[in-house]
Amino acid sequence: MTTRILTGITTTGTPHLGNYAGAIRPAIVASRAADADSFYFLADYHALIKCDEPARIQRSRLEIAATWLACGLDVNKATFYRQSDIPEIPELCWLLTCVAGKGLLNRAHAYKASVDKNVEQGEDPDAGISMGLFSYPVLMAADILMFNAHKVPVGRDQIQHVEMARDIAQRFNHLFGQGRELFTLPEAVIEEDVATLPGLDGRKMSKSYDNTIPLFGSARQLKDAIARIVTDSRLPGEAKDPDSSHLFTLYQAFAAPTQQADFRAALEAGLAWGEAKQQLFQLLEAELGEARERYHALIERPADLEDILLAGAAKARRIATPFLGELREAVGLRSFRSQPVGAESGKKKASKSARFVSFRDEDGSFRFRLLDASGEQLLLSRSFADGKSAGQVNKRLQSGEPLDLREEGDAFGVWLDGECVAQSPSFADSSACQAAILRLREALAPQE
Repeated sequence: MTTRILTGITTTGTPHLGNYAGAIRPAIVASRAADADSFYFLADYHALIKCDEPARIQRSRLEIAATWLACGLDVNKATFYRQSDIPEIPELCWLLTCVAGKGLLNRAHAYKASVDKNVEQGEDPDAGISMGLFSYPVLMAADILMFNAHKVPVGRDQIQHVEMARDIAQRFNHLFGQGRELFTLPEAVIEEDVATLPGLDGRKMSKSYDNTIPLFGSARQLKDAIARIVTDSRLPGEAKDPDSSHLFTLYQAFAAPTQQADFRAALEAGLAWGEAKQQLFQLLEAELGEARERYHALIERPADLEDILLAGAAKARRIATPFLGELREAVGLRSFRSQPVGAESGKKKASKSARFVSFRDEDGSFRFRLLDASGEQLLLSRSFADGKSAGQVNKRLQSGEPLDLREEGDAFGVWLDGECVAQSPSFADSSACQAAILRLREALAPQE
């Protein structure tokens, strides 16, 4: 079975060594698997949320495209394109926006963090927050669902967005699928074995810390950056501890096992830090030297890059265009030539209903939510050790057996066998709480 993998790269900066080791290199390796159908794109619409400097975005698009190609991405095997070259994506984003609950988006980490920061500073909660930031998860859902990706490699901070894409896809399927799964439910993939590199000061390598090592700067720039790596004060001849050395961590990310063992032994035998940095430079130069030449050749030929990206967009649109047509049909945006105008035949479409959404927490436990017809959360379950236990409780709640609801201030809990299995959020007042209880009872009432 072919597995479709999708990854986006936001175009707001220049790739550094940490980006290469943590995202670019493993993604290119994964794209070479026989069963992989890989989609890699420049997320330039997402960049507009974070950056209002047109020149910076344009330069970043060029540099990131050149980086992926210089590092060996095979565009004949993978689909490589700019987000902004696929007009079907913003149209799908609107279709998804119309079914995404505001309550769901209110819980997005980035939005909540911005609101919390404003409140701490005594500002209006929504000061400086654009609709782009608020609805960022919907655009990300459109990126993923447009191509029905099975797996989405992400960092831990992005797991929530993939879960939101699943929630939105489930709701769309429920409302418009008529028994079909229009959207595949994507799975977040956390690549635990992928290197997270320390920067020059030992913190995670990041442009925000100004501690990065350039990926495709000159050999002199690479050597100068390595020379600034912070080390301890042990002199030549004194034994070094490789496991507490940021320099050794960097060396490990690029060396073969035999090289790692030799370097460890040399440090423990008293290798001078200056010589250790020279060995790291030689290792990185061997890895990046040829790619650097390819990168600069591509940067000098932007028209060639444009042709490659437009070819990738045409390849992607051969999937996106007919699929969006299918989705337009599903929601009722149909040609008058293909269907008579008037009342639809057959059963009346079912009204929007509440639904359960299962998910897995970061600690590996299983939980579920009950969302009402508008997408507002009515219940959040406790954590379960396995999916089977969570599913059994979920099934009992839908079985029609009498509910044991216990109010707790302006919230309530659901109890089974003397144990609280799920709780509501806190509501504004008692009347809102009572209204939610009524919606819950309606949602869990046996269907005629």
